[in-house]
Amino acid sequence: MINKQIEPYLLKVQKPGRYVGGEINSAQKNKDEIDIRFAFCFPDTYEIGMSHLGMKILYSQFNSVPYIWCERVFAPWLDMEKIMIEKNIPLWGLESGEPITNFEFIGFTLQYELSFTNVLQMLKLANIPLRSRDRKGLSQIVVAGGPCACNPEPLADFIDIFFIGEGEEVDLEVIELFRKCRNEGKNRDEFLHLCSQIEGVYVPSLYDVTYDEKGIIKDITPLDNAPAKIRKRIMMNMDESFYPEKFVVPLIEIVHDRVVQEIFRGCIRGCRFCQAGFLNRPVREKSPYTIDRQCHTLCRNTGYDEISLSSLSSSDYTKIRELLEQLTQWSIDEKVSLSLPSMRVDGFDNEILSKLKTVRKSGLTFAPEAGTQRMRDVINKNVTEEELIQTCTVAFKGGWTAVKLYFMIGLPTETLEDVLGIGELAQKVVNCYYHNENRQKGKQVKVTISTSSFIPKPFTPFQWEPQDSIEETRRKQMALKENITSRKIVYNYHEAKVSYLEGVFARGDRRLCKVLEKAVERGLHFDGWDECFSLEKWLDVIRDCGLDPDFYLRRRSFDEILPWEHIDYGVTKKFLKSECEKAYNNQTTPNCRESCSVCGAAKYGGGVCYEKRASVVS
Repeated sequence: MINKQIEPYLLKVQKPGRYVGGEINSAQKNKDEIDIRFAFCFPDTYEIGMSHLGMKILYSQFNSVPYIWCERVFAPWLDMEKIMIEKNIPLWGLESGEPITNFEFIGFTLQYELSFTNVLQMLKLANIPLRSRDRKGLSQIVVAGGPCACNPEPLADFIDIFFIGEGEEVDLEVIELFRKCRNEGKNRDEFLHLCSQIEGVYVPSLYDVTYDEKGIIKDITPLDNAPAKIRKRIMMNMDESFYPEKFVVPLIEIVHDRVVQEIFRGCIRGCRFCQAGFLNRPVREKSPYTIDRQCHTLCRNTGYDEISLSSLSSSDYTKIRELLEQLTQWSIDEKVSLSLPSMRVDGFDNEILSKLKTVRKSGLTFAPEAGTQRMRDVINKNVTEEELIQTCTVAFKGGWTAVKLYFMIGLPTETLEDVLGIGELAQKVVNCYYHNENRQKGKQVKVTISTSSFIPKPFTPFQWEPQDSIEETRRKQMALKENITSRKIVYNYHEAKVSYLEGVFARGDRRLCKVLEKAVERGLHFDGWDECFSLEKWLDVIRDCGLDPDFYLRRRSFDEILPWEHIDYGVTKKFLKSECEKAYNNQTTPNCRESCSVCGAAKYGGGVCYEKRASVVS
């Protein structure tokens, strides 16, 4: 339902379709027949938020409960935001068109550190007090989850409840507790205290953090019987886990405009820089039958003709060939194409290739991550140059002429030789195209290499490592760029200033709350967008708050209390420390199916940890 207040201004903004709602498969309910209104807020634009799988899952799950009405809310772009401020139009939900001010829950998904200011800006636009302590009564409960909730401290003063881990069960448990507390006349503090006793729920107001004279955390103290460790929630049976039968079909083009099907969670590989791989342990697969059924249902209910099989490493799905065989039994006839966006170079062969090109060729993307074998051993990538060349040869023989390769720079122990090895590896891929007698005649190869800057993320073996300075990052980027001479290689790189700020908030503590608040006061938000980002303005804010941004990017000792020390994602600190030490010896660790490394995830009692070694416990 269109918000009547914004209707007169729709033709004055760049993309009116972002703001009108009413899409096919959106949830419409009679508000007089529901008990809980939940505003699911994505702190970025409609096109990005509508592409996010987690939002699709929880939106559909919440709305499957008769007494819950979950509405989508996205950050308005600058043109609409200006109108809203000038005309005093509060932020609204797309389904009802009504302001979210009086909703019981305001929920945010935290996918990217540089969206934190958008969280605060959206609360401001909704006329909801920013700080938790200023919100009264049993309403406007602000909750948040997602990967960035693994270090919730930079947002601790603003969020009432963080969901740690996977949300399908714990979110509904909190909503049920809310209904019970409201019926019993309990107040806000009583409700939050009861929430803190639920596994997977972190209530930051129930923890006191103290610092020493250097600004290093001295202690994290739970209050009022709150748990000392908040253990993540996890869905062990993926076949029984909720998955939508339909997606909301957007009115405008979005970033990932297709059916997205999750085939498993977690990763067996243990790449030492990869936060997602450690946060989501252990690996839990869906059956081919379940995936096939869900894919077919979603295509029928949305009209999409493309399926993206989503995971951290799709070729590690143990029944990938059986799955592709099942899917192609109907996808070919119905002109539906399949794509595997997360393929490893050692998991791609002619059989997989033949299934992917049955309808149309999707792009091929691989992530060697480093340009030399020494560096790939340091990060535990466990792939070789020979495997990459063989994989590209298979692709080129199959008719592909373009490959994208992702790398990181700034990794621990990296030298300039390692950086230049990225360009040399790309040139070898170009050469292997022209050594292929079966290549498409008259067509040139295009190899796109992209480098992102290494950011030491929480809950990885590299969480103690320093981050390269802006100057050092740029030096490496320019050296690589100048060393690439072939026009068949395209080089893209991530802006060093953006990575610098991302690193500050990735490993930040509660003192950054005042930084975020002041930044929003000064108009800073949409920091993930080039046209809005200004590191100079951010540095002014941080220093005005009496903090040094480099403090958060420094090397940390293994004995230091980290801001996320009280959060438990299953993998032990002892294991992460041992992996960091092995990295400095260029020593690799076998993947979880080859050998259990006793990382700690076996405590959940399922997944890959129990496939071959059911007796392993941490």
